[in-house]
Amino acid sequence: MRPLQATLFEPERKISPRVKYQKYTLLDGSEEYKFKQINDGSIITRFDKTPHALNPKDVICPHFVELKWAYGCPYDCSWCYLKGTFRFRPEGIKPVSKDFEKIKLHLQTFFSEVQEPEILNSGEIADSLMFENGVKSFSKFVIPLFEEQDIHKILFLTKSTNITNLLEIEEHRQTIVSFSLNAVPVAAKWERRAPDVIRRVSAAGKLYNAGYSIRIRIDPMVPIDNWYRPYKGLIDLIFSRINPERITLGSLRGLQSTINQTKDSSWTIYLKESSNWGKKIDFDKRFLMYSKIMGYLDAKYKYNAIALCKETAEMWEKLRMNYQKIKCNCVQ
Repeated sequence: MRPLQATLFEPERKISPRVKYQKYTLLDGSEEYKFKQINDGSIITRFDKTPHALNPKDVICPHFVELKWAYGCPYDCSWCYLKGTFRFRPEGIKPVSKDFEKIKLHLQTFFSEVQEPEILNSGEIADSLMFENGVKSFSKFVIPLFEEQDIHKILFLTKSTNITNLLEIEEHRQTIVSFSLNAVPVAAKWERRAPDVIRRVSAAGKLYNAGYSIRIRIDPMVPIDNWYRPYKGLIDLIFSRINPERITLGSLRGLQSTINQTKDSSWTIYLKESSNWGKKIDFDKRFLMYSKIMGYLDAKYKYNAIALCKETAEMWEKLRMNYQKIKCNCVQ
């Protein structure tokens, strides 16, 4: 037995976070052990809430990895699912950042232990750039950490135009920035606190010119009257500034928890169909929106790096797309 005094004054040892793995059913039906989470998953975890699709009405979603560096979003879009997700938090969707030292420790553990390449999505439960005008810039903190290795990448998902810090960071090979966009009249009505779409595309263009990998998420598409014209206009606006690495399309959907918590429920009039991921626009209308926009992308821009978000197996099949080879916003 060691002397009591020695144990009292012995330097405290840091306990390394624990890396957990789990067997998952992949989109092709095979099973594989993959990374699940670090410790309790409060910082880094695999998003696996969407069950494996067993019937045509089930949604397709590859289980991606989240970097939960913060909670909340300042933009308060009418259909934001965070309203339901954070309905029990006293702060609601008010933005709150987590401890950067803990994030750093968990990231370093992830980098040293997980050898299969992953993209860590920092925008699933927060806007990735929501604190860029503050004292603690998330981008200046986290991008250099990812630059210390060459296996994993970080995904910034945002509606923000606060890109000054990103433009000042010279090394960003492991960084992807994805802008969430919508047709101008749709964003004006239901994304009122977010920067307008033209400013978002301008910000995306500046980052594209600075060498960042840029992805676009047009989600949720809404079948407003004469919907095709503004969505076609959005495509032209995007390609006037950038050639995106990929585009992910999604249509309006609403979990019941979101519908219950929103103050502006005017968008719910479009929801006619049920799935295992909430209510959706009716199938035929969704198919028409996807097929026409995909057709325009092909005809005018010869562009086909397209995927669907939270869409049913039935829709993938109808569009003659192979979801087993999905290349959507949140994955490699």
